[in-house]
Amino acid sequence: MGGGAAAAPIPRLTAITFLFLLPIVIQSQTPTISVRDFGATGDGKHYDTAAIQSAIDSCRTKPCYVTFPTGTYLTATIFLKSNVILDIPKGSTILGGTKLEDYPKEFDRWYVILAENARDVGITGGGVVDGQGLEFVVKFDERKNVMVSWNQTGACSGDECRPRLVGFLDSANVRVWNVTFRQPAYWCLHIVRCENTSIHDVSIYGDFNTPNNDGIDIEDSNNTVITRCHIDTGDDAICPKTYTSPLYNLTATNSWIRTKSSAIKLGSASWFELNNLVFDNITIVDSHRGLALQIRDGGNVSDITFSNINISTRYYDPSWWGRAEPIYVTTCPRHSDSSKGSISNLNFVNISAVSENGIFLSGSKGGLLRNLRFININLTYKRWTKYMGGLVDYRPGCQGLVNHSTAGIIMEHIDGLDVENVNMRWFDGRTVQWDNPLDFRPSTVNNVSLLNFHSGVYTQ
Repeated sequence: MGGGAAAAPIPRLTAITFLFLLPIVIQSQTPTISVRDFGATGDGKHYDTAAIQSAIDSCRTKPCYVTFPTGTYLTATIFLKSNVILDIPKGSTILGGTKLEDYPKEFDRWYVILAENARDVGITGGGVVDGQGLEFVVKFDERKNVMVSWNQTGACSGDECRPRLVGFLDSANVRVWNVTFRQPAYWCLHIVRCENTSIHDVSIYGDFNTPNNDGIDIEDSNNTVITRCHIDTGDDAICPKTYTSPLYNLTATNSWIRTKSSAIKLGSASWFELNNLVFDNITIVDSHRGLALQIRDGGNVSDITFSNINISTRYYDPSWWGRAEPIYVTTCPRHSDSSKGSISNLNFVNISAVSENGIFLSGSKGGLLRNLRFININLTYKRWTKYMGGLVDYRPGCQGLVNHSTAGIIMEHIDGLDVENVNMRWFDGRTVQWDNPLDFRPSTVNNVSLLNFHSGVYTQ
């Protein structure tokens, strides 16, 4: 096979540099305001909302650090404003309320900490923001917890009506660093329609059995840098998506991820373009899916690079989306009348994976995958859990779960695939469970080039 279409050059790993990435002044020389001076108790029992909000509203300096002396501060939604940095030091915790009345009437403002239309705003200090996510569990289940849903309010529908932890909406120059986010009831850190966001040295711990407790959701936002983050949660870890406008210039590096869903997932909300995204030097451990593009709503995706990534994927209960794929790229429409998006100029470079399932590359008739490149890839396939294999997962929408023989790489509706220096190894004694290295129909897959591709039995 050969004659592949010319692929676009691999984008360089460029550091998106903004002035806001550097401290405006040394924090120790910046005036601080203590929430204790406004009556906060920090006992974890009495609500400190009014005191915290008063401290924030009193800020006059630029920047203004609002600090939380050692303690636990129970609160309803607090609202950040421009030029305010929440300084939560080690030994201090902001604890989100668990009552419906703790949050605004509008569902899209249900956050423990919320910034709207703010500039030069952020969170730091080494402490913790805790959403008390386990208080929202109706039934504990190691497969997947059953959660509270406040849908009786009419503010939202379905089974996902719970508060998020931290949100920055329609803001600019957002900085989140040196802080731990713990036990979100729903999405954890939500960046919405923001410009110039820096997230670094952040730890996120969500309950591993809780659905929808995503780590970092980047929505309709541009010029975002994520680095040196540790994310251990039940649902998607880093999740760029588009609802109302394109998303471009996202760089995520030097991070560690474990999840029962996708470690990195583009989509599934994908009404607009996603362009120029780079993911580099990331470790993915014991996750249900590694690198995923789940394009369902007509948006086009282009110029995406995944490089220097180590992946371990395994099966979990099939109620979670994913079937242990180390790499998963799909464009099928969410509904029969949905628009068909496309994916082009997608690069995987220096990827190593140990997985219970193979790679799945599936375009659609009206949404082809174009110009995919796999360079320097090491794949080791073996089984170690007892979950059933032999299924392809198109969810959400599309065909759902479909019976299909297991292969090293499954390909559908592709125009332009370059494979160079790929080593595929099959665990000795288990090869009966794997039918073939490459599974595709020439009628839907065109312009494929294989250079230095190896497949063989793995022996210890």
